Amino acid sequence: MDIANHTGLSYTIFHLLGIPGLEDQHMWISIPFFLSYVTVLFGNSLLIFIILTRPSLHGPMYLFLCMLAGADIVLSTSTVPQALAIFWFHAGEISLDRCITQLFFIHSTYVSESGILLVMAFDRYIAICYPLRYTTILTNSLIGKIGVTIFLRSYGTIFPIIFLLKRVTFCRTNILPHTACEHTGLSKYACNGLQVNIWYGFFVLMSTVTLDVVLIFISYMLILHAIFSLPSQDARHKALNTCGSHVCVIILFYGPGIFSTLTHQFGHHISADVHVLLANVCILAPPMLNPIIYGVKTKQIRDQFYQMFSSASLHSTRCSIFSIFPTSPSCICSL
Repeated sequence: MDIANHTGLSYTIFHLLGIPGLEDQHMWISIPFFLSYVTVLFGNSLLIFIILTRPSLHGPMYLFLCMLAGADIVLSTSTVPQALAIFWFHAGEISLDRCITQLFFIHSTYVSESGILLVMAFDRYIAICYPLRYTTILTNSLIGKIGVTIFLRSYGTIFPIIFLLKRVTFCRTNILPHTACEHTGLSKYACNGLQVNIWYGFFVLMSTVTLDVVLIFISYMLILHAIFSLPSQDARHKALNTCGSHVCVIILFYGPGIFSTLTHQFGHHISADVHVLLANVCILAPPMLNPIIYGVKTKQIRDQFYQMFSSASLHSTRCSIFSIFPTSPSCICSL
């Protein structure tokens, strides 16, 4: 463990505790973490595979969903393997550079997901308010530019945090009561230069996530106004149904984060282990449930999923039948 004093020396090695106060339960806590991570990898990878391999799903909404699934994988991979290493092997030691790299990917990916949810709201607005111009407005070229803009915004706003953290001195402690590094948790152990970090963190929050929430709210106000202006009840029901999956994902993404922020601000009586568990729920729950929500509520994805697995099952059955007759040239099974 590094030794730091008050003469300007700074910690360069930190120790993540995992879930503080529940160290003896880490092995049991690791089970839902591991199962959630496997679900994230399998569900989102399958969703990406189905969208990319099925020409009928190469529309704007599904391409944005593909971006969201990719961001979900990155967000979970940035945090869960580190948490599992702590739970299983007590490997909580992490260098300052690794810690800053981890928080960079966590925060930048979170901002990316917020931006993707915003453009998905814009997609639903165009689809409902301007259905005849939908394909001419959201061209593949525009979708590509939007995707690049989203990731440039996320990396561009979070990148200065690297330099802001590298310039400060960490002399208070090198024990981090968390499963991962994040900006607020690391900054409070700095001994100098906090004012700039605090104001820049506030600027990033207001210019990205908060702005996205406001624009999403405005988009859905316009969408609801357009829906309730439709003359047919069936048309209104169909239009509302097309937004159902996206609304569920929005609530799932922003809801835990808002609740966690409120508990930090006003829940001073809440123990540290609850705060850490809530932070992990914010990171794990949306990536795990997003592909399930879209798979269940989106008919086109559900149909393609059934079609893919029914075709695979039929091919396997045919190969099993013809394998009984090896001289038959009617089927060639490849392993």
